[in-house]
Amino acid sequence: MENDLMLRIEDLHVFYGGIHALKGINIEVPAGKIVALVGANGAGKSTTLRTVSGLVRARQGKIEFQGIDITRESAHHIVEMGLAMVPEGRRIFPNLTVWENLLLGSYTRRDKEEIKEDLDWIFRIFPRLKERVRQKGGTLSGGEQQMLAVARALMSRPHLLMMDEPSLGLAPLLVKEIFNIIRDINQNGTTILLIEQNAKAALQIAHYAYVLETGSVVLEGRGKELLENEKVRKAYLGEE
Repeated sequence: MENDLMLRIEDLHVFYGGIHALKGINIEVPAGKIVALVGANGAGKSTTLRTVSGLVRARQGKIEFQGIDITRESAHHIVEMGLAMVPEGRRIFPNLTVWENLLLGSYTRRDKEEIKEDLDWIFRIFPRLKERVRQKGGTLSGGEQQMLAVARALMSRPHLLMMDEPSLGLAPLLVKEIFNIIRDINQNGTTILLIEQNAKAALQIAHYAYVLETGSVVLEGRGKELLENEKVRKAYLGEE
């Protein structure tokens, strides 16, 4: 395996009952990069992330994280290895404060001083969370809850951060802000695998991207190249 690969997915097949959800996909995520998966609903994007994170079992194929085969690893151990996911729909703990949600993100860690440093860093990236640190998660706006979900995942200090539809349901101004934050997180050294229905926003920040259709990779290339691709423009950017 090449040293600069954070994640490699090889010939991955996943079934939900009789439904063949992933049909032998191959995806590579280089260390330090943003890689996007784009495609319509039901294309297999979320299934890919759920399989990588150990929540869904593959029928066939192999998943390597930093050169280690994690295809059969438990979800808990995968988090401990340095792979975190921000699930679709935020899923913060609504009855806990912002502070408590963030501390839960660091539950696998024992390095108290570095946890404190990371909290300071989180509050620099997300000043709004600092303002609302004693508020319960459920009282935050949709955009603030999305920021809290991202921040909580970052508190595990992941090598790879997987994000499932981070802009879903957000106002356009907030979408722009979330994508700027994703870029900042990446520039701070975190590798990102991003699923996003807002294909244009995702391809603008992605170093590399894969287009999924009904469980198969049908196109791949640099993010900016796919933005110019006629098929992508028609199918995913709403252009004629």
